[in-house]
Amino acid sequence: MDLVTLEEIRGAAERIRGVARVTPLVDVSHLAGAPLLLKCENLQPAGAFKIRGAYNMVALLGPDERRRGVITYSSGNHGQAMALAARTLGAPAVVVMPTTAPAVKADGARAFGAEVIFDGTTSAERKARAEREAASRGLTMVPPFDHRWIIAGQGTAGLEILDQAPKPVATVVVQMGGGGLVSGVAAGVKRLSPATRVIGVEPAGAAKMTASRAAGRPVTLDRTASIADGLMPVRPGDLTFAHVQAFVDDLMTVDDSEIVAATLWLFDRAKVVVEPSGAAALAAVLSGKIDVKGNTVVILSGGNISLEKIAELGHAQGPRTK
Repeated sequence: MDLVTLEEIRGAAERIRGVARVTPLVDVSHLAGAPLLLKCENLQPAGAFKIRGAYNMVALLGPDERRRGVITYSSGNHGQAMALAARTLGAPAVVVMPTTAPAVKADGARAFGAEVIFDGTTSAERKARAEREAASRGLTMVPPFDHRWIIAGQGTAGLEILDQAPKPVATVVVQMGGGGLVSGVAAGVKRLSPATRVIGVEPAGAAKMTASRAAGRPVTLDRTASIADGLMPVRPGDLTFAHVQAFVDDLMTVDDSEIVAATLWLFDRAKVVVEPSGAAALAAVLSGKIDVKGNTVVILSGGNISLEKIAELGHAQGPRTK
């Protein structure tokens, strides 16, 4: 299987310039007691890294494809990003979301002009509905992770990290849902800085990449369950799995209590608003599962969470020390 090239990632970086932000790298070493930097993708337009891949793909479509419109299936962040990319490029957009999608994400997609359809609770169910809608309406599918144009776009975050971070970069930690972000970041980082360790983190209740690596092939979980709604596909992509196998050094899991603790640590200590899915990588660091030695960069992948939800997480966790 052909892997995404450095040239494709660099091309995506040029394509998304002026649409996706070069997000800041925030040094929180004084809070963490170790050399730790946060890549704040929660500050992207539409609130997540997804704009990188979504815009790259929609921009690469032909005029007729954009005129007919685009569709995707998403737990929320990719749907919002594709809707924004489509609006920017003049294409109608349809997003299929699970019936359990947070209102803040569904409302965000609508605000960018997308038609939102709710169907099922699993990634397989919403994918099937999106495929039916695409076939009946003549829409072009913009998948959430398993496409080289998507992976190349997400890889631009890795190039930025190497440009921004103090040298040498010892470790980059990335959360995994379907694997688009970790695939692109790892492909870019490892080609430019082979000694940098790349670690992928996923929820214990949705550990499809861990199970797939153990099996040596992509596997489908019977079910997933996690507070990190953006990391819950039941199966990695074929192409994303190939990238993880080629470029990602280690995989690990975090449980929901660790994800909640990281989300609240960011809010309380770093004054950064991040959704649980966006805090999963940091959870592996704060829980001690990753030994921070040398400059370590953690990607905060998204910030689409309501203040009410943050309050709910804080109430559920109870009193906490600072």
